[in-house]
Amino acid sequence: MSESIKLIYKILKILEKSMDYPEFDVDRLSPETLGISASRRDALLEMLLKKGYIDGIEVKKYIGDKYNTVIGIENIKITIDGLEYLEDNSLMKKAANLAKGIAEIIN
Repeated sequence: MSESIKLIYKILKILEKSMDYPEFDVDRLSPETLGISASRRDALLEMLLKKGYIDGIEVKKYIGDKYNTVIGIENIKITIDGLEYLEDNSLMKKAANLAKGIAEIIN
């Protein structure tokens, strides 16, 4: 699994867990916490927004800026599509682990 896909899963998982709290702790999605650059984090958030997996943020391109800027991260939320992605990804991971286990038993 590529590093970006792992990060996407991690971001969505953080947002899914944050549903239990009245306010979102933005530090949980800081580039430092995720171990990536701010531009990479923002690019991943933009992709998730475009796919409909998250909501509550805006992506703006300011004059003179090379990259887009994510605005309103304190309002970020996971959507139903994002929850479904997590579920589907979790099922695929379980199936892959099962197949790996079967292969180990056979060998």
